[in-house]
Parts: sequence; C-alpha cells; structure tokens
Amino acid sequence: MTTGPLADADLTRGAQSGDVVALGLLLERHRAGMRAVALSLLGRSPDVDDAVQDAALTALRRIGDVRDPAAVGPWLRMIVRNACRDRLRSVTPAEPVDDLALPSAGPTPEQALDRHALRDWVWDAIEELSPALRLPLVLRHFSTDITSYEQIAAVCALPVGTVRSRLSQGRAKLAEALTATAASAHGDAARLTAASRREAHETLAAAERGEFAEVLADRWAPDVALLSGNQPVGGGDLLIRGMEGDLAAGVRQHLAHVVASRSLAIWEMDMTSPAEDPEHCPPAVTWLMTLEQGRVHRLRLFHPRPAGTAPAGAGSAAAAEQQAGGTTAEPGRM
Repeated sequence: MTTGPLADADLTRGAQSGDVVALGLLLERHRAGMRAVALSLLGRSPDVDDAVQDAALTALRRIGDVRDPAAVGPWLRMIVRNACRDRLRSVTPAEPVDDLALPSAGPTPEQALDRHALRDWVWDAIEELSPALRLPLVLRHFSTDITSYEQIAAVCALPVGTVRSRLSQGRAKLAEALTATAASAHGDAARLTAASRREAHETLAAAERGEFAEVLADRWAPDVALLSGNQPVGGGDLLIRGMEGDLAAGVRQHLAHVVASRSLAIWEMDMTSPAEDPEHCPPAVTWLMTLEQGRVHRLRLFHPRPAGTAPAGAGSAAAAEQQAGGTTAEPGRM
C-alpha cells in the first residue's frame, strides 16, 4: 500500500465511516511522526509515550472532525503538539491539570464515541484492561464529574502518583488492545449504555415508590457490597436504609450522565435538597458500580466537590454507614 496523500485520504474516509481497521492502520502509519513531535517538545521523558497515547485517544474521538482527509498526518501531529503543550503548562508544584478535558459546552468523550461505530471497538479494548487500570481510565476520559487526578485518587483510595502511573499503564495497554482487536467483531456499546440509562431511571422511580429493596433483590447481586475506597462498609440493608432515609428527608436524585460497559456502570446524579433546607445535601453524587454477570456486585458512592471546597473524598460510603438507623445523619449521602 502506498503512503501518499490519496492513501491517507482513503483510510481517513474509511475511519470516518466506522472502519476500525482503517483507523488502526492510519494511527500506526503516523505513529513515528507523532512520536517525533512529542520528542521535539518534551525531550526524552516518560511523558512522550503518554502524549502520543493521549493523542491517539483524541483522534479516536475526533476523526470525524477532519475536513481534508489527505491532510490527516498534519492533523494528527497537531493533536500531539497540543497534548505536549498541555503537559508543559501543567508542570507546576500545585495540582495536575486535566490535559484531556473537553470544553463543558461540547460533547463528552462518551457522547462523541456514541456517534459512530468506533465506540464499540474502543469499549471492547477497554474491557481487555485489568480492573485496576480500567476504572481510572474510564473515569478520566469518560466521566463528566470525576476526571481530575485527585478525584480519581479519592474514589480508588490511591495516592495521586499511583493514579498517574495507572493511567499511563492503562493508555499503553489500551493502545495494545486496540491494535489486537482491530479486526475482531465488537459488542454494541450503545445498547449497553441505553440499557444502563433505563435501569437508572427505573431504579430511581422504584425508590420513590418505596420499592428500592425489590430492585436490589431483583437486579443486584445478593452479596452486593458498599465500598469506602476499597473497603466494604456494608451491604444491601445499608443501601436500602440510606436511600429510604434520604427520600424521607426530601432529597431527590436526577440522572445526568451514564457510562456503561460489560463490567462497569457509572451513574452521575444531580441532587436536590428539600425546599426548607436548601443546603441539606451536596449538589451531585456518582454511583460507581462493578458488574458481574450483569448484576451490581460492588458500589462506590462519591460526591464531586464544587470548586474551592474541602475534599469530599470517598467518604460518602462512610456517611451512608451513619444512616444505618434509617435517618440522614449526614444529609444526602446515599
């Protein structure tokens, strides 16, 4: 196969139509040039490979944006250049910067992937990762509320440095998995997300009818565990008492965003306090669920903190533990 502009244009058009093999060939063809750009800006540092991997993920999400298919090479190198500049700007003694965050007014990474068949390839490759690498990567690139290194560290009960390391390893393993699965048949990620969204709505509606216990018995694992970090703090009975306590106090949850795969489901909820007590609960909560055979096996609850407030940590589960008596000892923490 030639490497001229026409060949690039053909591959780009194929990738834009959902041909995962074409996109894989395109990224592999230009990988050396992309790495050369990263080396020129970052020098010989460990960030070089991370920047190239970040750029590859961005290309997966944005290949449809390429207006001149013959110029895809410069477009890929521009993405690498931007990723490197973000990394250079983020080197401060303060906290990390979200180098892959998209503007809030634009589509989320998951929504962008949802527009074409490439999402199925990506999610199948993500499923090839170990659980320890999968959750940080999914939160970083597909969540809308838990994306910073500090938030991911709090959810996973890990040091921030470990989160950085696992993200780097996860991107590298994901690149390998994408190459290995390019020609394989892929699952329907949109179907999984739609099913999870329906389940979230049905779960909230059932809870408001006083039927949360029935939902847990029907759809969740009998030995479901509520985790604080990586430590179990209770099971189904605690979850039921926590939910019932919040509802009795006038707290309501409203589904905002869903991320779902075969092994993970993430429900991001907005929360409203009772009118007579507008500060009763945090403004949001995220349900992070580990699935086994389609049933929720482990649940973490996390309250993303508003900018400028004290860390929320993974303490929402511990707060739910305080609700074991059926009251909202710490409001809105179900």
